[in-house]
Amino acid sequence: MTIRTILTVPDPRLRQKCAPVAEVTDEVRALLDDMLETMYDAPGIGLAAIQIGVAKRCLVMDVSPSTREDGEPPQKNPITMVNPVITRVSEEMSDYEEGCLSVPEYYEFVERPARCTVRYLDYDGVEQELDCEGMLATCVQHEIDHLDGGLFIDYLSRLKRERIVRKFTKALKQREKA
Repeated sequence: MTIRTILTVPDPRLRQKCAPVAEVTDEVRALLDDMLETMYDAPGIGLAAIQIGVAKRCLVMDVSPSTREDGEPPQKNPITMVNPVITRVSEEMSDYEEGCLSVPEYYEFVERPARCTVRYLDYDGVEQELDCEGMLATCVQHEIDHLDGGLFIDYLSRLKRERIVRKFTKALKQREKA
């Protein structure tokens, strides 16, 4: 497994729509393994393939608690999804404070459906369906947005979004000068 570089705003690849995966092969599983390694290292709770520059409809998540009361290391519960499709969403909405590995150190409340159902291929290429609520519903919707070229900042006002992109663009220019 390899830790990959995570793309950040304003990289134009983050706006690319990802292509479906024809079948889950060893190459796709290696990509999923790298994505998990990268996500845990960051650390984060979700990562879409496009965030590491791969325009394939793959995502990984782990929304299990990051700490345990007994002081033991948290148990990992990774979820891998290939070609995920949201098939149902609730009318009820919820607000969660979201962040993104591609928009580091910026957090904002985003309103999304409180529950959703997602159909996908798992690590072994078997079709699955998962009912999601709470943080898992927010995370899966956030990551599928990435696969469609979206970012959580798209849910913010134009003024806030432009300010964030300007900040990251300025920082990128300063790094390129150094």
